[in-house]
Amino acid sequence: MGQFEFSILSRDSTTAARAGAFSTPHGSFRTPAFMPVGTRATVKGLLPRDLREAGTEILLANTYHLALRPGAEVVRDLGGLHAVMAWDGPILTDSGGFQVFSLATLCRISDDGVEFRSHVDGAPLVMTPESCMEIQANLGADIIMALDQCPPYPAARPQVAEATERTLRWAARCAQAQKNPDRQALFPIVQGGEFDDLRAECARRLVAEVPSPGYAIGGVSVGEPHELMMRAVEAAIVHLPADRPRYLMGVGQPRDVLGAVRRGVDLFDCVLPTRNGRNASAFTFSGTVRLRNLRHERDRGPIETGCDCPACRHFSRGAIRHYFQVGEMLGPILVSLHNVRFFARFFEAMRQAIAAGGFDKFEQDFLKTVDSVA
Repeated sequence: MGQFEFSILSRDSTTAARAGAFSTPHGSFRTPAFMPVGTRATVKGLLPRDLREAGTEILLANTYHLALRPGAEVVRDLGGLHAVMAWDGPILTDSGGFQVFSLATLCRISDDGVEFRSHVDGAPLVMTPESCMEIQANLGADIIMALDQCPPYPAARPQVAEATERTLRWAARCAQAQKNPDRQALFPIVQGGEFDDLRAECARRLVAEVPSPGYAIGGVSVGEPHELMMRAVEAAIVHLPADRPRYLMGVGQPRDVLGAVRRGVDLFDCVLPTRNGRNASAFTFSGTVRLRNLRHERDRGPIETGCDCPACRHFSRGAIRHYFQVGEMLGPILVSLHNVRFFARFFEAMRQAIAAGGFDKFEQDFLKTVDSVA
């Protein structure tokens, strides 16, 4: 696969969890890995230096949003995403397929592609598999995603089957249109909704028809319960190559991450760390801390004892609560930074547990506190 190599460094003794590393032209990242989301070429409120010091190894940006503003050609002329984001590590770009779901009222789907009406000003944006590859070539990410159709949940089987078949055709067209396979790894996406047989068929056909350095499982985290998400993972993952990374798209709740890692997933992304951070909600190994709660008004302790992020080393819960109460931007920045650091610590702890053959115990111990709220 050229510059894209996946190495499995350790396997858990009782689950399918594995720890490894994936190399790209901009360096490697360890797996299981979490990608903070920089939708418009920035992780909200955080400097690249902050992200790197927090332990982030790979970032995500979004093709649809960057195609609208500032435009993929503008990003190219500015030196590509790495220059725009001032980030020298790996970057993955989502194809815009999720916006087919999230902006369903603003798009029209055909076999040729998707015609969007911009959520900003109503201007048209037509995205085909070919133009999706052109846009992502201009953006210059290390890992790029095939255009797919993400059906809603719940949806009738005929609707999901049609979306799955279209996703397969689009993936083949993306592979044919890809411009820089030596510099960009194309990941096709497994769809199939809540139907196990459609998931399995999609995974089998993608592997056979679109050989790739890695594969993604999409169409999850769209409102379905945890159990259905895990079923979707199980139905797909058994048919995906064991020597390639598996990416579960848009998933970040710790309970879901643990369940997916247990089943052999390697890569995740989600807006939760920064979105929750902007809303005064902090992740910790003892549960969630709601920093707007009055109980924290005079609390001189850190968000989380033992955390080494700048928020926990230098600021008290009471001080951070004050920033939120008076609308100071430092509050959202600090809690976002803490949450990004929490996810880096969480994933490092999973990698260590896998290497020690103790992932099952780690998962069970974590789940005892995950629903606690302070």
